[in-house]
Amino acid sequence: MELLITLAQIIIAVTIIIVWVFRFDNIQLEFNQYGLSDLTRSMVGAAKISLSTLLIVGIWHSEFILIPTLGIAFLMICALYAHFSVRNPIQKYLPAFGLLCLSLLIAASQLNII
Repeated sequence: MELLITLAQIIIAVTIIIVWVFRFDNIQLEFNQYGLSDLTRSMVGAAKISLSTLLIVGIWHSEFILIPTLGIAFLMICALYAHFSVRNPIQKYLPAFGLLCLSLLIAASQLNII
């Protein structure tokens, strides 16, 4: 189970870094579609990158896992709401839903639920 959780942490962190650094042009288009400001986009991006960094640190220091995981889960719920509010097709929901599921898996593991 520990390997699965570590893998989930890496998948979340790498996915967020790829999307927010290498596909930033797509992020700009989506936030414009949602009617959100550049400041909001920058704050969300900074939060996601910071939380992802803490997830990687959590591989070696488990005390850094729970709060970043719950933060990312919250941001993924917000992303799902944004996709829903503009009636995006289902394939636009899938990445956020996948990251939400991985985040909840990690949180459940940290809370000894699973």
